[in-house]
Amino acid sequence: MKTSQEQIDNLRLIRQSAKDFAETHIRPYVMEWDESQFFPMELFHRMGQHGFLGVLVPEVYGGAGLGYQEYITVVDEISKVCGSIGLSVAAHNSLCTNHILSFGNEMQKQHYLPLLASGQWIGAWGLTEPNTGSDAMRMQCTAVRDGDFWVLNGTKSWITHGKSGHVAVVIARTGDLLDSRGMTAFVVERGTPGLHAGKKENKLGMRASETAEMIFDHCRVPIGQVLGVEGEGFIQAMKILDGGRISIASLSLGIAKGAYEASVQYAKERHQFGQPIAQFQGISFKLADMATKIEAAELLTRQAGTMKDANEKCTKQAAMAKYYASEIAVQVSTDAVQVFGGYGYTKDFPVEKFYRDAKLCTIGEGTSEIQKLVIAREALR
Repeated sequence: MKTSQEQIDNLRLIRQSAKDFAETHIRPYVMEWDESQFFPMELFHRMGQHGFLGVLVPEVYGGAGLGYQEYITVVDEISKVCGSIGLSVAAHNSLCTNHILSFGNEMQKQHYLPLLASGQWIGAWGLTEPNTGSDAMRMQCTAVRDGDFWVLNGTKSWITHGKSGHVAVVIARTGDLLDSRGMTAFVVERGTPGLHAGKKENKLGMRASETAEMIFDHCRVPIGQVLGVEGEGFIQAMKILDGGRISIASLSLGIAKGAYEASVQYAKERHQFGQPIAQFQGISFKLADMATKIEAAELLTRQAGTMKDANEKCTKQAAMAKYYASEIAVQVSTDAVQVFGGYGYTKDFPVEKFYRDAKLCTIGEGTSEIQKLVIAREALR
């Protein structure tokens, strides 16, 4: 068991490793990828070699074998440079890969986890549909048993890596509508007959993170591709979303920190009326508010991560972290644009991208309104 000092030293090394990687392999291309909506697959293969795509996967399956504190640190540091890449790292780790790790059988884990953890394969996760976002129990994508296969029909939308992902965990309805035990999770590989990539979304922000439809047209999936027990797909998904919300909190934290650090540097360098604008109370108080909000968001996120590592129920804490961190990411990035003034509205400076990227954090993996419902429900138990 590691001592507290060993953990601190380990986190420091991981943070430096993620920071160095982001500065070398991501920062020079951020705006190029954003403008062209280019999903840099080769970058993700390289990140797998550095252990960033299998942070939570045990070493026996080719992963880094680390915990949520390390995972939060990786996503945070990468997102300080580019929210798009941070989002894709988060989705790959916490949704697809973690779902297989949490609910797959030994054969499934041995086959898929080394491919995902190494970055040879990129993972997707399909729950949302065109008409069922938060209302997932009304999903229309169905799976019907046919001998040794399940036949999937329907469309999943807003899927990170929905076009380029090599494998996806897909939740489909196998029972009655509105039955929480009427849905099942499947592992579906790209190239399976009947699986097609649909529309790629043209987004406000997070433009280098691919978001696309997955279309199932009589897609025949072998029965051995069921994850866990038939009928428990929705229940599994809700458990996976606890970790997913910690991921979005970490992503939000990184975006907020990136916007804040850029603002501090600019406020020291930009002179007006004969002095740096950081000397003006209007700017310095804004920076103070930003710093305080970020600190609070990190404490909430780290608390949820500690509980997750201890296998404690963290539904409320994960929802609180996701809700608060995502909202302050929007607030901090908005304030950052204001600190930069007219320059903040141009693509020559980094804060306009943080501003665009931040909004997704209040929507993806459960809107802020859904987080409030979750928090209230847990508080009133």
